[in-house]
Amino acid sequence: MEERGWTQDDLALIVGKSRQAISEIVSGKNGIGLEMATLLAAAFGNSPQDWLKIDQSYRLWMIDQDTGEVQQMSALFAAAPVREMVKRGWIGPAKTAGELRAELTAFFESDPIEQGINLPVATRRTMKLPSLTPAEVAWCFRARQLAKSLFVEPFSADRLPKAKSALRRLATHPKEARHVPRTLAEYGIRFVIVEPIPGVKIDGAALWDEIGPIIALSLRHDRIDGFWFTLMHEFEHIQNEDPISVDCGMVDGMKGVTVSLVNDIAEDKANAGAAAALVPAPEMDSFIRRVGPFYPKDRVVQFANRIRIHPGIIVGQLQHREELGYMALREFMAKIRQDLIATALTDGWGHSTAPALTRSK
Repeated sequence: MEERGWTQDDLALIVGKSRQAISEIVSGKNGIGLEMATLLAAAFGNSPQDWLKIDQSYRLWMIDQDTGEVQQMSALFAAAPVREMVKRGWIGPAKTAGELRAELTAFFESDPIEQGINLPVATRRTMKLPSLTPAEVAWCFRARQLAKSLFVEPFSADRLPKAKSALRRLATHPKEARHVPRTLAEYGIRFVIVEPIPGVKIDGAALWDEIGPIIALSLRHDRIDGFWFTLMHEFEHIQNEDPISVDCGMVDGMKGVTVSLVNDIAEDKANAGAAAALVPAPEMDSFIRRVGPFYPKDRVVQFANRIRIHPGIIVGQLQHREELGYMALREFMAKIRQDLIATALTDGWGHSTAPALTRSK
């Protein structure tokens, strides 16, 4: 305007707008909209995009806002499933980044921004830890937190063969699962159940802390075959002294026990050990040769009775070997969740526990 010798009244007349509209733009009280950008471009001989860009740059320059709070909140929400953790009572609600940071620091035992979140592994061995999502890490920390409140007998690796035999004797009937927590405790292994966070397909984990080993299950799918395979799989990790195992996708809601795990020596060994602990491979191979490919109910029951195991576990292994379709002999797939959570320390399915559990001295 100055270069052209125009007043605000002149520009208002040229673009067909009121002097007040021009005055508010010049004084910075109002921005430049699409229509005004088009008119000013026609008046001054440039493009509407130039006016919109200049106006946006000016508006951004005028904003003097501290975004540190937003950046911190964004980093905290990226580090943990905050909404689900608050919903489950694992952390308290927070209105500021400082409050949320304090809640997460207490839960994870480290500052999630300054120090990051690392799952402690209290063993003498070293092993590459699995790559876990923030939700999976939170689930594991909750399992460790619950386990700290449990008192068990001193752990001794020498007693693990007896523990495995004791567990195997419980696999004959669904209701016997209620004795699993006590049986593991007698051999120094803490057992907890944590309902999975939505979208997380964790089936089980074998963890260690300064006290000893922990087996945590999610019971994502309430089936006897999936429960027993996952339990024995995690037990094998404890027996093999694997520092940590977080197993996802072992049990599929549509396909049964899939064992679709990363091809890893430790996982392969745990898979084989779990299957053999429940149904010895020579026994299963012999049964398949003698009875397959039709597997009548009475023959499955006879075999299960002979080796003293629930027929649902036999069916699960046959499904995994693709000897049976997933829908075959479904009546043997008994549910065990309600009986088990009645005796196990459980977080989920209506069972809530104080978020800040600590081991009493």
